[in-house]
Amino acid sequence: MQRAMRLLECVAEHEYGAPAKQLARETRLALPTAYHLLRTLVHEGYLRRDKGLFFLGEAAERLSSSGAEQKRRSTVVDALAHVRDAIGVPVYYAMYRDGDIEIMCVSDTPGAPAVEEWADFRETGHAHAIGQCLLSQLGEDARRDHLDRYPVQPVTPYTVRDGNALLRRLERMRRMTPVVERREYALGTVCAAIPITVGTTAATMAISLPLHQADRLLSAAERLQDEVGRLLGSLAISISI
Repeated sequence: MQRAMRLLECVAEHEYGAPAKQLARETRLALPTAYHLLRTLVHEGYLRRDKGLFFLGEAAERLSSSGAEQKRRSTVVDALAHVRDAIGVPVYYAMYRDGDIEIMCVSDTPGAPAVEEWADFRETGHAHAIGQCLLSQLGEDARRDHLDRYPVQPVTPYTVRDGNALLRRLERMRRMTPVVERREYALGTVCAAIPITVGTTAATMAISLPLHQADRLLSAAERLQDEVGRLLGSLAISISI
């Protein structure tokens, strides 16, 4: 296994391919051993051979892509944990992708637990700060398309009553201003979300607090906005997840 990995690493260093003899010399493997391992790696799809030169195959490229994706996810997890500890609240990271609200990552602690998803977040975007923040970043046609697929309906007595009322609220939201929601999704919770726009992709980082700590929400949202500004590079990288 170690010898095969050495060969893979060596091939990866040669953008335009390399012959077996050169690979054997650079990995300090006997030529018959190198030939045997190269044939096996080609058979398994980790390498491909073209005109006597060896290149990385599809299987190796998939591994590389998977590793890069894991690294990006780890970057987001670390960023959320930093914000969680800095503010002392649960933190959420979400994106609007392929017409749906996707919660990408949540970071909480036993002492400050995240909101329980008792109603599908995708279907109730009108009721929570995450959804409202993402919808506020979309164009009018995209908003209406979303509401056609996920109509506004009461989640709590404080939920916006209809689609037109929601659209008017979204139009009044100012760019880069925290979106605040109180008891619209969960009766015992208040939330705030910060918009993050990278290119044409809408994303958000949000926090939640129990109702009895509602007086902390605005100051916590300001802290969140500061943290998002510092972490924007890490979050932008994660857009490609």
